Amino acid sequence: MLVAVALGIVIGWQFPDAGRQLQPLGDAFIKLVKMMIAPIIFCTVVHGVASMSDLKKLGRVGLKTLLYFEVVSTLALLIGLVVVNVLQPGAGLNIDAAQLDTTVGKSYEQKAHSMGLAAFLLNIIPNTLFSAFVTGDLLQVLLVSGFTAFAISGLGSHREPVLNVIERGSEIFFGIMRLVVKFAPLGAMGAMAYTVGAHGLKSLGHLAKLMAGFYATSGLFVFVVLGLIAAGSGFSLVRFLVYIRDELLLVLGTSSSETALPGLIHKLRGLGCSSSTVGLVVPTGYSFNLDGTNIYMAMAAVFLAQATNTPLDLRDQIALLLVAMISSKGASGVTGAGFVTLAATLAIVPKIPLASLALLVGIDRFMSECRAITNLIGNGVAAIVISRWEGEVTPGELKANLERETP
Repeated sequence: MLVAVALGIVIGWQFPDAGRQLQPLGDAFIKLVKMMIAPIIFCTVVHGVASMSDLKKLGRVGLKTLLYFEVVSTLALLIGLVVVNVLQPGAGLNIDAAQLDTTVGKSYEQKAHSMGLAAFLLNIIPNTLFSAFVTGDLLQVLLVSGFTAFAISGLGSHREPVLNVIERGSEIFFGIMRLVVKFAPLGAMGAMAYTVGAHGLKSLGHLAKLMAGFYATSGLFVFVVLGLIAAGSGFSLVRFLVYIRDELLLVLGTSSSETALPGLIHKLRGLGCSSSTVGLVVPTGYSFNLDGTNIYMAMAAVFLAQATNTPLDLRDQIALLLVAMISSKGASGVTGAGFVTLAATLAIVPKIPLASLALLVGIDRFMSECRAITNLIGNGVAAIVISRWEGEVTPGELKANLERETP
């Protein structure tokens, strides 16, 4: 994977035309992975929830999960706001918003309007039982999986045979994923070659300071905030990162945290986390615990205000924080989720000109890798923490499982 990513960068840099032509390799691999995500999530959630005989435990785990997600994701937003105010990466750019291309802002504003509360809630309900698997929308798949799980729970003596079928199906889908992941280096090379070939290394320009600040802030959040959470739960974050190194490289190459979702679920089970907890926490986290996206939204919004000389006082930034806490929850299944959620936030906090989104187009692809990696790590840590709270695995078991080879 590392060789493939480096090769893709070199091809895109030295032979940009050839790099752009390699885009289908990256797109094809991501499509192959996404093809398998919906059935894997369905089997994981259905088997996990339907196997849980104690419905009180289900409610307890769900409540703990949502509470954890809200606290940690809000903390990510706060850290992003603090760092961007300290670094001031947009100060001195003096961009005149009237001179920017308004079509970029308008195109994302239209997508953002589709993320209103009513539209968001209605979108969770698929048009048919099977259309959730056609569109691949994780929230729709979760809804169908939840209903299916509760229906199976009520089958009485017939529940176990149905659960056995679901488990065998899960093994088949994971087997297909093992075949697909063998093509990961080709996909990573194609994706990186296209990115560098299309945008070029020079396209980073004066926006490099924002990128550096974002990467540093994400690193701070992962190693300090998540590191302390991990230590408090009895395991080493660094050892966990080594344990999921294959998934991290996959996300780095493809710029999508969804590509590593099946592997993350498999490895969390290997640590001793129960299928029911993993099946509930990880898929839900991909909609409600996007730490990297939250940091990006906070930093990007204030950066645009600084770049366009838009004054934001403390009250404005608190309003921005509150809006972002809500708008970030609708990012799942939306193409260009980072941009769309940012547009949704700016549309509600109108002091920052929406046209200024055009400033971020050139570097968004380079920042999306960091967003995706941070999201992946955050959801992995969340699943282990909830499992520890539920007494499913001890610190000693975690340490032993983290030190052995991956399952």
